[in-house]
Order: sequence, then C-alpha cells, then structure tokens
Amino acid sequence: MNKYITKYVGMDVHKETIAVAIAREGRGEPIYYGEIPNTDEAIRKLVKKVASNVEKVSFCYEAGPCGYDVYHQLIDLGQRCDVVAPSLIPKKSGDRVKTDRRDANTLTRLYRAGELTPVWVPDKEQEAIRDLTRAREDMKAMEGHAKQRLGAFLLRHGKRFPGKCNRTQAYFRWLEEIKFDMPAQQIVLQEYVDTVKHMKGRVEALEEEMRQAMKEWSLAPVVTGLMALRGVALITAMTVVAELGDISRFTSARQIMAHLGLVPSEHSSGNRQKRGGITKTGNGHARRVLIEASWCYRLPARKTAQIQRRAEKTSETVQAIAWKAQKRLCRRYWHLINKGKRPVEACTAVARELSGFMWAIVCEVMGKNYVYTTA
Repeated sequence: MNKYITKYVGMDVHKETIAVAIAREGRGEPIYYGEIPNTDEAIRKLVKKVASNVEKVSFCYEAGPCGYDVYHQLIDLGQRCDVVAPSLIPKKSGDRVKTDRRDANTLTRLYRAGELTPVWVPDKEQEAIRDLTRAREDMKAMEGHAKQRLGAFLLRHGKRFPGKCNRTQAYFRWLEEIKFDMPAQQIVLQEYVDTVKHMKGRVEALEEEMRQAMKEWSLAPVVTGLMALRGVALITAMTVVAELGDISRFTSARQIMAHLGLVPSEHSSGNRQKRGGITKTGNGHARRVLIEASWCYRLPARKTAQIQRRAEKTSETVQAIAWKAQKRLCRRYWHLINKGKRPVEACTAVARELSGFMWAIVCEVMGKNYVYTTA
C-alpha cells in the first residue's frame, strides 16, 4: 500500500553530524530518523534506505557554513534537494527550546507544508569564481586593517603625513624618511609598513587571478555587458555576477531590488503606515559593491574615455541602456539631495535603481525578453 508514498526529509547539517527527520505526504507528524555522520558514505546509506520502494523523496537543509557539498552529493545520487534560507524559516516567538532533533522535525514539517524558501545554489564553476571574489574582498579588508594600525601607530607618536592620500607612492616615500629614537619603535614601524605592502600585493595578485579567470568563465559576456555602466568596473561586475549568477532568472527589476535588500522596510497596521531603512536581506556582498558604485553618480552624467572603452565591447542596445542609466541616476541623486536626503541615503536609492538597470542589461545579453520601468 505504501509503495509509492512521497517522503520529505529534513536535515540539520553540522560539521560532524547530520540530524535527520522524515515525514510522509499528508498530515502525520515527522518521525525522527536519528543522527548520522556528515560523510559521503553515511549520506549514501541514508538515501538508499529512505528512497527504497518510494516514488519520490525530497531532501532539504538550511544554508550555512557547511556549504553545498551535501546538496551536490544528493543531486549526483539522483535525488531532489532544496537548500533553504535560514532567515525566512518561520519560528514561534514563545519557543525557547532548541535541539538538533527539534530543528530537524520542524524543518521537515515546514518543508512538507511548502513554507520554506529555497535559495539559488551555484554550480561548481560559479562557486569557484565566487570564492575568488570573496577572497579578494577579504584581503582588501585585511589591507585596510593593516593601514589603520600603521596610521594609529604613527598618530600616537605625532607623525602626520602632510599629503591627502595614504595610497600614493609619496606616502610610502614619506614613511621611509621617518626615524625614531628608540630602535624597537623603528622595528615596529618597518613591520607595519611591510605588512601593508604585503597585503597590497596579495590584493593585486587576486585581482590578476580574477582577470585571468574571466577569460574562461561562461558568464564573461554578462560581466562585459555590466561594465558598460558607470561605476561598474571589473571588480564590481564580477562580484555581482559571481554572487547572483544569471540575474535574468529574476522576473522583474523590482524582484532583484528586493532580493538584494535595497527596498525600504515597512511596519504598517490599520491606518498607520511606517517605512524604515532598507531591509538588508539577501546577498550583502553584492549590495555592498552596488552602493560603492552608486557614489559615482553624484557627478554630472558624462561618457568618459574609460567608460567609453568598456562600453565599446558591448552591443549598441547595451550602450543605450547604460547611457540611459547614467542620465537618470545622476538626476536621481541630486533630486534626492535637494529634497533633504543625506548623501548616503541618496546613494542607497541610486544603488536600488542601478540593480534594475543591471537586470535589464543581463536580459539583453542573455537574449531574454524584458520590460524595464522606473516607476
């Protein structure tokens, strides 16, 4: 009788173990299967046991630090698997007990009810590019920390650079001229300077690796198309595409804006309407580089030689979209500033619309029909 029953399997995945719960189609309570090791052999045995004499089995687990290894293994075994967004899992506000068993049972129950939101899972090529862009981002942050520590050391001893920028050759030449009376302090200075130079070299090396990886990447035409936009050079374009993949999978520009957490939050009830700051949901890496790129639109619209060289590698339609985006977003920034918005708020609003123009360009490059409105 139970030969073709559909099963739903929820897994609470950890570094060493996986808590597993199983629910059959219907209204019955999930059954806690138990805890298995987080190994390929244990997962293979689980699939063999759960999927025997069953027409359909669906697995799910939360996205987390363990990555997508379990997902790829289940797909290779011919099973369906969904990786769900942890922040969108419904939770009872009064529930104060959390165990692996409860988490697995709750995950299975909600998965069967269709209350969970799957996330987009990158393929192995996409994940490799994403790891590369994130490594560059981490090295850049480490370089910033090293510069901050060097600057704090110099400030404690009254050493102030007469110039404006600490990223120029003049700054490093000035550092070579600094002398301390105590030998220990001279050694400390040199160690800080060497650390800054080392981290700068690591960033440059990873940027070169990104340029080389793009030549072989299947989504390289998408990156080239996005680089026609003002403020979107190689680093920004590769980061956005590496984090989001094929952006044309979104059905509208508004959907990608919401996915990136660039839309206003809202808490309205009855006749009372209250909107707050942006939701900050979704991918924070892509959102950060978009907001950084949006600062370029505080300057008047203009096709500089650098932008034009990047745009010439794309089609005329993409160039038209990029020029339309530049004209609109430059006006949008100053319109918001004149209304009394702070620059950071105006740039966030510009980043929201910039993501919409990116979606339009990707749809054009991928040959998909789209309708983009700025309303």
